[in-house]
Amino acid sequence: MKNYIGITALAICSLSTQAADFQVVSNEIKTGEHLSNDQLFKGFGCEGGNRSPSMAWSGAPDGTKSFAVTVFDPDAPTGSGWWHWTVVNIPVSVTSLTANAGHADGFGLPAGAVQGRNDFGYAGFGGACPPNGDKPHHYHFKVWALKTESLPIDNHSSGALVGYMLNANKIATTEIVPVYAVK
Repeated sequence: MKNYIGITALAICSLSTQAADFQVVSNEIKTGEHLSNDQLFKGFGCEGGNRSPSMAWSGAPDGTKSFAVTVFDPDAPTGSGWWHWTVVNIPVSVTSLTANAGHADGFGLPAGAVQGRNDFGYAGFGGACPPNGDKPHHYHFKVWALKTESLPIDNHSSGALVGYMLNANKIATTEIVPVYAVK
């Protein structure tokens, strides 16, 4: 029994170390800092550039077969948060996305990647647009390391469906969490 517990503890520590090495960085966004006008939505009363930021990740755990990127606002006053972007089936050989890769035309994405439908109603990146006077919202720009090469997602798939599929197939995640509030 002692050997089994020791082996289990060693395996858990190994997975924790691998997950700790998985990191994402961006030149445009930083955890705790305000989003720039580029990452704000254009519409719904907001006047931003509606451009997804560049992101690069490293240290993916062993067994990673693809990546996904999501942007979720749990502070949206909807009772269920707000999906700003979902993109899946990013090949394991790809470890970055350029600025504006989330454009609705998808031309900035690597071959095979698929954008799901955001809560604005289209497939692509939709920037921040919290209600006037609301508390600062936290935008979780998350990269997912997945144990599968592809997910059965298309450009009509909701954020909830994508989130379900990601959680069922994740090995590890890493994120940047900037904030924004309309002043």
